[in-house]
Amino acid sequence: MSSQANDAATESNSALALDALGDECARIILVATSEGPRTAKELTARTDSSSATVYRRINNLLESDLIAECIRFEEDGSHTTAYEATVDHLRVDIDTGGIDVTPVRSDE
Repeated sequence: MSSQANDAATESNSALALDALGDECARIILVATSEGPRTAKELTARTDSSSATVYRRINNLLESDLIAECIRFEEDGSHTTAYEATVDHLRVDIDTGGIDVTPVRSDE
């Protein structure tokens, strides 16, 4: 990837992360998923939002790489789609080049 394309991708991811975190429902989802994998139904119960709103926020958080989709296996052998935070914290740098948000991954 060229330096310009890489810079554009970084700017895009930074903007997506900032936009996603500007919403209270998304912040609640990120906190809940940092505690462990949560289903959309569980996340809807944690917020005062409709399931449609929760799914939109989940998609925004997925696009910004702040959460990831996973499979959660239940004791009865069934499984369901769940979501899990992929970051422990974010680093925000502000300089003459703009704003850069760097996610610090849980596995780093």
